[in-house]
Amino acid sequence: MMGQTRLSVNINKFATLRNARGGNNPDLIQAALNAEKFGAQGITVHPRPDERHIRYDDVRELKKVVTTEFNIEGNPMEKRFMDLVMEVVPEQVTLVPDIRTALTSNQGWETVRHANYLKDIVAEFQSAGIRVSLFVDPILPMIDGAKKVNADRIELYTESFANNYPKNPEQAIADYQMAAERANEIGLGINAGHDLSLENLRYFQENIPNLLEVSIGHALICDALYMGYENAVKAYLDCLH
Repeated sequence: MMGQTRLSVNINKFATLRNARGGNNPDLIQAALNAEKFGAQGITVHPRPDERHIRYDDVRELKKVVTTEFNIEGNPMEKRFMDLVMEVVPEQVTLVPDIRTALTSNQGWETVRHANYLKDIVAEFQSAGIRVSLFVDPILPMIDGAKKVNADRIELYTESFANNYPKNPEQAIADYQMAAERANEIGLGINAGHDLSLENLRYFQENIPNLLEVSIGHALICDALYMGYENAVKAYLDCLH
């Protein structure tokens, strides 16, 4: 189903490049402002405890200038992360159960097992007017569990789809279609992210009903190296619209 799916650009990789050399090149603020200028409808950051890419102070500075939707990802088990989100008050927080040593996000929430914990966290963020999305695998009990803890949205973890898409697109998308149908039935908004690319994004968006937002960083920044940042953002927007 085609629709007005929003593109949120994850700018973590700009920070990775900056931190590799020190200083402020590339300029993270400029990277965010340019993404918005090129048409992106949101900016995503994922500050980790070791600040190996996005730093906590980056998040504070970005909040001052981002005029589209600001989405902060992270693990709420880190008190420092909780405090940062409540201080900055972004439009959306995406809760991800990644461990400190994870290279990148690699699993969704066990929303049933952690229901009591998640319900309290979701309520705390919502009390500040922050929309809460839970990073989940396309498993029906996990979708139901997200609703039971009162999350506003889910973010479908799409690594499995991306890995299997080249071999069998219909098989790769099947679990995600079922998850999206359930989310639509029970009133959960649907976001998606992880390894979505120019190769697979259009197919994913066309086959997931009521997909509200995708968060894309690594693939988009890699494409920007080849085609330019503006062209890359616009190419991803073209896939969505």
